[in-house]
Formats: sequence, C-alpha cells, structure tokens
Amino acid sequence: MTAALRFWDGLGPLAKGTLLFLTTLFLFSIMDAIAKGLTDRYHPLQVVWARYTSQTVIAFVVLAPFLTKLLRTKHIGLQLIRSAFLFGATMSFFTSLKYIPISSATAVFEIAPLFITILSFFVLGEKVGLRRWIGVFVGLIGAMVIIRPGTEVFSFVALLPALAAFCFSGYAISTRFLGADESPWTSFLYTALIGCIASCLIVPTVWETPSLRDAGFMTSMGVVGGIGHYLLIRAFTITEASYLAPFGYVTLLFNGLWGFLFFFEVPDTPTILGAAIIISAGVYVWYRETFSAKQKGA
Repeated sequence: MTAALRFWDGLGPLAKGTLLFLTTLFLFSIMDAIAKGLTDRYHPLQVVWARYTSQTVIAFVVLAPFLTKLLRTKHIGLQLIRSAFLFGATMSFFTSLKYIPISSATAVFEIAPLFITILSFFVLGEKVGLRRWIGVFVGLIGAMVIIRPGTEVFSFVALLPALAAFCFSGYAISTRFLGADESPWTSFLYTALIGCIASCLIVPTVWETPSLRDAGFMTSMGVVGGIGHYLLIRAFTITEASYLAPFGYVTLLFNGLWGFLFFFEVPDTPTILGAAIIISAGVYVWYRETFSAKQKGA
C-alpha cells in the first residue's frame, strides 16, 4: 500500500487523470454489461432507477456524518444542470441497450469525446487546434457509418447513443467547470441524489418486482457506478477534458469483450469500420498534439 501511494504521489496531473479516467471506463463497462442484461427483463427506466437509487443509498450511508457539510454548494443551478445531463445520458444509453447490441451502442456513444472537444472550446475556452477539429469531423463520419442514416438498417433507436454522448459531454464539461470551487464529494452526492429523485417520480409507471438475483445485480450497479463517477469527477478536476477525451475509445474494447462473452454479440462490418474510423481520428489527434507539445518543450 505504501509503495502504491509513493507511486501515485510521484505521478504528474496528466498521468493521474489518465489512470483515473481509464479505471472509470472499466467500471462503467461493467455497469453497462449489467444494464444490458437487466433491460432484457425490465423496462430501461427501472434499470436507471436501480442504478441511481442504489448509489444514493450507499453514498448516504457511507457519508452520513458529513452530509450537512457536503450538500452545501455555491452552484446549485449548475449542479442541477450537470446532474440532468448525466440522467439524460444514462436514460438514453440504457434504453438503447434494450434494442441494439452493446458494441453498436458503445461505438456510437464514442462520439462523446468529439462533443467534449467542441464544448471544451465553446464553453471552457480551452485551446483546440486544427488537428482536433479534423478529428471531430472524421469521427462524426465514423459515427454515420455505424448509424447508417437513409438505409433500411437505420432506426431512431440508433440515435439514442448519440444523444447519450451529447448529454455525457455536457456532464463532463460542467464537472470540469465546477472542479475549482466544489468538493468532488459534493458533486458526487448531487449527481446521485437528483438522478434518484427524478427516477423515483416516474418509475411507478413501469415497475415490476425484481427477483432476488436481479435485485443483487441492480444494487451492484450502484456500487460500480458510484465508484466510477467519483473517479471521473477526480479525473476531470485535475486534467483537461479535451486531453482525456481520446482515451474514451478504450470503452469499445471493454464493452465489445463483455458483449461477446455474455451476450454472444459479434459486431457487423459497418460497426467495426465506423469504430475504427472514430478511434483512428481520436488517436491521431492525441498523438499529433502530444508530439507537438514535446517539440515545443524541447
């Protein structure tokens, strides 16, 4: 443990942010796989409710002695907007999992880094070079290859992961904006609490009593998702959102693996091609930006 702490303390902000972000993506992929299995048996809204309610209950039990302090915020409006973005992302993505393979939904969702790049420029004022703009354009082409508008394969359900990507980008940018003024635990609590309240208000319309086994899966979503979202908040607090964005493509590998192992899903050719285009665009931008930065620092 001591050696691990020394290793962590010796890392710079970029390395810490990257490790936190990659760990988050792995945890989120586990949550997505659980959600995919549950949406086969329950309405997506109930799965969203389970995800938020279990996380909220666990968080409030663990943080009970500090709740009064942690729930104080200087930016209640922004916390509400930020939480609404994440709720929209979760609802859109979980709904898509009911109708399309997890690999396809994830591949479309991977345009989120492109949205983050755009919003980083317009909202946060972060510098976005020409290469990043080219990456955004090429990545969107990749998304269109997967969605295939104008063909018989296309359905509006295929747009749900894109909507989830946009909402998640808004969540990521607002998290970055709050980073300097709010405790990560404060943002964590508001994310869970607001999502829980919203889902509790509407879940009675689709409620179906889960089996004991499924109730266990629902609870585990809150644990995994809660840890993941806290690490995500920490990552975006210490590292620029536009720098972390390209690493989001690792989710394709994680979710593709779970889809193959647990749901016997094999991505079709357009999905593989589109995903390759999206990943190539992101990796190229990241490589060129990093290489240019090293040259300037030389």
